[in-house]
Amino acid sequence: MQTVTVVTEKNLRELVQLDEASILCVEEAFRALATKRVVMPPILRLDIAENRGEVDVKTAYLPGLETFAVKIGPGFFDNPLRGLPSTSGLMVVLSSTTGFVQAVLLDNGYLTDVRTAAAGAVAARHLSRNDASTAAILGAGVQARLQLRALSLVRPIREARIWARDPAKARAAASELQEALGFPVTACADPQQAVIGSDIAVTTTPSSKPILQAEWLAAGQHVTAMGSDAEHKNELDPDVLALADVYVADSLEQTRRLGELHHALSAGVDLSGTRQIELGDVTAGIQEARLNDDQITIADLTGTGIQDTAIASLAFERAVSGGAAIQVQN
Repeated sequence: MQTVTVVTEKNLRELVQLDEASILCVEEAFRALATKRVVMPPILRLDIAENRGEVDVKTAYLPGLETFAVKIGPGFFDNPLRGLPSTSGLMVVLSSTTGFVQAVLLDNGYLTDVRTAAAGAVAARHLSRNDASTAAILGAGVQARLQLRALSLVRPIREARIWARDPAKARAAASELQEALGFPVTACADPQQAVIGSDIAVTTTPSSKPILQAEWLAAGQHVTAMGSDAEHKNELDPDVLALADVYVADSLEQTRRLGELHHALSAGVDLSGTRQIELGDVTAGIQEARLNDDQITIADLTGTGIQDTAIASLAFERAVSGGAAIQVQN
């Protein structure tokens, strides 16, 4: 008889927060991807077009780790009209020795939200200027809010601007974040107004058409694109990648298929002047990303299974040691 640990979203929110520990957890996952024999298959994807739904299944195995995770992540983008979150899902933790289920983490997408925001923090820490103080966030959902919180943990952010297609949502997010973070956060009428003059711009939408244009960028800026995690999604004008001095992917193999790089390649953009490297190589010290304060840097983060295994392992360890779990005999 096997014992399975079941952890609810409520307890997971108590066990794992967006903080330096979760950022370091994800940073180490990227480092492992560059330096160890990580097994990470392509994303399994299911589209449910009539309900604007998609389901991604991600996993990865890190040699030496006692467990690995399989994440099932649905995104149904009409859910807010129904009064529901657009994302949900769960993670299953399995033994790397026997394959038996060790835990079921009923996070409803919470752990994915945390590890995604942490990845944004890792990218900003290694790619943006050290003195970056003004942020532009395109989007006003959960991830938009978390990305600004994450940036404030790794850079001296003193001002932020938010744009969303729904101005009311942008105003609500700006008000909430200004109160929580203690610096001015302004809702902008258009994305150009938000991006021009910012030190860091982060896109956090499911857009299928570019919302950030190359002509808005200037020397020294950093851009992190979070939303292009499917072939049809595209937040950056493909010319943004040609303008960049350095393009950094969470996985080049993956972003060639479904990231912003995929769209630039499909558009035939000349990328000969843009260095293309992976974030794991940067965090491991194998590659240096930003070479000076005038360079434009791009991070294309499509979400990797190693991030899910890392954050799930952290949550499982804390649940077992802290007792915040239900033990089920199966």
